Amino acid sequence: MYREGLGVEKDKKREVYHLEVAAIGGHPDARNNLACFEWENGRDDRAVKHWIIAAKLGDEDSVDTLKDAYRKGYVRKEDFASALRAHQAAVNATKSPQREEAGAWRVSK
Repeated sequence: MYREGLGVEKDKKREVYHLEVAAIGGHPDARNNLACFEWENGRDDRAVKHWIIAAKLGDEDSVDTLKDAYRKGYVRKEDFASALRAHQAAVNATKSPQREEAGAWRVSK
């Protein structure tokens, strides 16, 4: 909203504030977006921490970004492995027969 100026004036400070609130509340997409903001502003260590947290919450985009960051030497092997294990646990925790059935129904439409 504040990033694009949709219905409000563009405001980077408010955008970041709302990303932080959502990230603290456990929203993985907000955490990923906050990591991107930190990365763009040269705060690589903070960005990596946000991506690790988002990956542990089950965010696929963060895992992909961490893979790339690991290859480039921004992420330690132990941190990357821990994030992957936690990501898989988060994904497994959301699996259920009802979700699989709903996903199959949606694909068939």
